[in-house]
Amino acid sequence: MKKPLILITGATGYIGGRLVLGLLKAGYRVRAMARSMGKIQGRSWKDSPNLELVKADSHDLKSLEEALKNCDVAYYLVHSMSEEHHNFADADRRAAKNFISLSDKHNLKRIIYLGGLGGNEPNASLHLKSRREVEKILQSGRVPVTAFRSAHIIGSGSAFFEMLRYIAERMPFFIIPKSVIDTKIQPICIRNVLIYLEKCLEKEETIGQTYDIGGPEILTYRQLFEVYSEQAGLQKPLFIHTCIPSFKLGKKIAHTIAKLLLPISPGISQPLLDGLGVEIITKEDTIREIIPQDLVCCCSSIDRAIQKDSLKIVETRWTDAGDLHSPEWMYAGDAAYSGGTLLQGGYKITLACEPDEIWFLITRIGGSNGWYYGDTLWQIRGLMDQIAGGVGLRRGRRHPEQLYVGDALDFWRVLDVKPPFKLILLAEMKLPGEALLTFELVPDEKGTELRLGTRFRPTGLYGILYWYSLLPFHNLLFGGLLNELAGRVGEKILYGPEKYRPGPLILNH
Repeated sequence: MKKPLILITGATGYIGGRLVLGLLKAGYRVRAMARSMGKIQGRSWKDSPNLELVKADSHDLKSLEEALKNCDVAYYLVHSMSEEHHNFADADRRAAKNFISLSDKHNLKRIIYLGGLGGNEPNASLHLKSRREVEKILQSGRVPVTAFRSAHIIGSGSAFFEMLRYIAERMPFFIIPKSVIDTKIQPICIRNVLIYLEKCLEKEETIGQTYDIGGPEILTYRQLFEVYSEQAGLQKPLFIHTCIPSFKLGKKIAHTIAKLLLPISPGISQPLLDGLGVEIITKEDTIREIIPQDLVCCCSSIDRAIQKDSLKIVETRWTDAGDLHSPEWMYAGDAAYSGGTLLQGGYKITLACEPDEIWFLITRIGGSNGWYYGDTLWQIRGLMDQIAGGVGLRRGRRHPEQLYVGDALDFWRVLDVKPPFKLILLAEMKLPGEALLTFELVPDEKGTELRLGTRFRPTGLYGILYWYSLLPFHNLLFGGLLNELAGRVGEKILYGPEKYRPGPLILNH
């Protein structure tokens, strides 16, 4: 029999990216939906013969309808909790209503939704309530929904694991209310979550049902930190209990610490932190009998995540989610005045070598590898960004050597990559405008010209002042970086470094 066609929304997200691979391995026909096709090009499954790709946005009815055509089953993995949505609950609400209105129109046999536990609790955070609201919206349609309410997910690259790791490794002691640190939770391993999502396709009795999913043990945040410390070879943290006179004050203190410490932007960390006082445990476990599997304990889940992270075998990360916003002003062919003021600058150098010899170093820039020159200045800029509520340099990079479109790279995002000739990075730090950083390699008969350029579209007078105030540091960093790259390549410098004015860009997608 012909396998059903399965639509996976959010195919470039943390869960979606892994689910696509699992379903393809199981022999299903998969239609992967994403807002940015370029981000799919870095996936291991992009060339599978059973895969269809569709560019669609859950907030765009026309594109969403095209994605749903002829599908039998749809996984709803859309989540709007990101910096691009100031009101993520409203964005999630609109996306779910769009999806269900079109699902009723087509011949979908079922929808499978992954939500969260705790949304019904009286002290639930906006994030948890929003997950529950989306579930209700999906269930209001005619298409039957299989809803999984998940506890915290532990896996390499998950937002919860990254928060756990950063706090445990950077804070030897915690000043925290006892009511929060002793809250009961039931974390679940990412492997178990994926098995539930995949195997429910084979179980007709799961159609139209709702299940709580969690790990094999219930513990507290205190115990979870102790487990992590033991697995990571760290000293157990010291917990100092305090009575903060105001709940709002306690939240403010937690958000401030998170802003300075975590590799997650406030737009994501704050909603997650707001739910720390809510018990996240399963109320029923009937799914264990329907889809039996060996549930991985917290100790093993953390150990697996640490090992994968240290070996850089991270299939997807929480940073994968989100759209790629290519600034309109960057495209070739735009008039010089298009989009307002455009400030540009850069340096170039010519080396007696092939592009591949330089590309090897360019693709390894950032993260734990550093920026080759002026790392202290980069770190200061990262700290300034953290204080302003940005991501800083804490996100690092998914892999120390590979770069794909959509990858986070410190406070940049890979917008385009064409080995061994071009790398375009889009700034995601807090800025009074939009910025690009580009590496371009142009070969000729003598060698290779390496161009390092920046393009900045300022917002108002403050943006213009910002550009000119940092111009001396840009000149220092760019010239120094090119000299350092030349030194590491070990080939003769034919010309430069010298200033140049970047020209227009053409993206591959």
